[in-house]
Amino acid sequence: MRTASWTDSVSVLDRVTAVFDAFGEDDEGLGVSELARRANLPKSTVSRIAADLVAQRFLDRDGELLYLGVRLFELGQTVPQPRMLRRLALPVMRELRDVTGQTVQLAVMDGNDVVVVAVLRVPSALELSTRVGGRDRAHATALGKAILAFSPPETVTRVASGGLTKQTPHTIDEPAVLLRELADIRRRGVAAEREECAMGVAAAAGALLIPGEAPSAAISVTGPVDALLPDRVAPAVRAAAVTLSRRLAADRAR
Repeated sequence: MRTASWTDSVSVLDRVTAVFDAFGEDDEGLGVSELARRANLPKSTVSRIAADLVAQRFLDRDGELLYLGVRLFELGQTVPQPRMLRRLALPVMRELRDVTGQTVQLAVMDGNDVVVVAVLRVPSALELSTRVGGRDRAHATALGKAILAFSPPETVTRVASGGLTKQTPHTIDEPAVLLRELADIRRRGVAAEREECAMGVAAAAGALLIPGEAPSAAISVTGPVDALLPDRVAPAVRAAAVTLSRRLAADRAR
C-alpha cells in the first residue's frame, strides 16, 4: 500500500538519484550550483543532500567541488582507488577526446562486467546511454575485450563459460569466437567493436597494462558507427593506453 511515508521515501530517493545522475556528463567535479542545475533541484536541497552524501562517503568534497565518492565504487567492488585512477586518467582522456573528436571512457573490470568510472564527451557526441557507474557485459564491449585479452586464463575461462549474453545481434556469443578475437587483440594491442554493445555505436579500446599485474582497467573512444573507424583511431587509443599505464606504474612506485 502506498502510504504517505512510502511516497516521501521515494521522493527522497528520486532526489538523491538525480544528484548522482548529474555527474554523467563529465567527471571533473561539480559545484553545488551546477549540480543543482543539472539535477533540476533547488540549490538548498542539493546542498543538504550533498552534505549527507559526503558524510557517508558517497560523494567526495575537494574545496567547492564535489566528486562521486569512493564508497560507491567500494560497494561496486571495482577498484580500490577510483579517484586516483580518474585523477591520473583525465588529462590523457582530454587529449584523446581532442585528437579523435569522440567520446572517451575509462572503465574497470567487475566480475564479468565492465563498470564505467569516467566519461568525457564532445558537444556533438552521439547520445550514449553509458554514464559513470554504468555497466555492460565485458565480452560485448571494446573496453571489456581489451582487458580480457591480457587477463589470466582463469578470468577468460570464467567469462567465456559464464554465458555470453547477446546485447545486440552482433554480440559475440560463442566462446571459441571470443577466444580467437582476444588472441587477435593481443597482437594488435587494441580492441574494437561495431554494434556489439549497442546498435549504431562503434568503439576502440586499449587495456592499462602494468608489468607484473593483471589488467583491471581500459580506456576507449566511442562514437557513431558511421563516423568512427576503429582502425583509424587505434594508434591514438594505443598511445593513450600506454601513457596512462606508465603514469599508473610511476604513481604506484612512489
